Amino acid sequence: MAALTSSEKIRCAWAAGSTIYSTYHDEEWGVPLHGDQELFERVSLEGFQAGLSWITILNKRPRFREVFAEFDPSIVANFGESKVAELMNDAGIVRNRQKIHAIIHNAQLVQAMPAGEFDALLWSFAPAMHTRPNTASEIPATTPESIALSKELRGRGFKFVGPTTMYALMQATGMVDDHVAGCWRAIP
Repeated sequence: MAALTSSEKIRCAWAAGSTIYSTYHDEEWGVPLHGDQELFERVSLEGFQAGLSWITILNKRPRFREVFAEFDPSIVANFGESKVAELMNDAGIVRNRQKIHAIIHNAQLVQAMPAGEFDALLWSFAPAMHTRPNTASEIPATTPESIALSKELRGRGFKFVGPTTMYALMQATGMVDDHVAGCWRAIP
């Protein structure tokens, strides 16, 4: 049997109509992701997305990676006010002072953890069982696990990690499988 071409694949409805969305859906969204730096990037980008569309973040992601040192917590943790001022003048990213300060602060918290602890902490909230939705209307904005993860991270001092943002993180990093039934990426 021949492999389906990208245009023949049935995807989750949100991934239709945009090459950047379909590529993200096909290659990243819902794929289990591990690593302190990799997960720090995703927590950071989800925080920047709050109040904006995800496509805005995807379009700006190459520049985010460049100016945030590939989201290496050991580098970002040392950003000072001159770097913040530089970032506030960079139209290639979302210029929100609170969010920029939050990323630097969160990097300091990740940096203070032993290697692997941030990854283990986030994944400890992945539900043991998760029922794949049949339709997009069945996908929740939050779950008990995302609420608990948000509470844990906030308790540790993390910022821009609300329950909805944390559920989006869980979806994006494969902690839950929210590819709707019939989507070619849905895990059997």
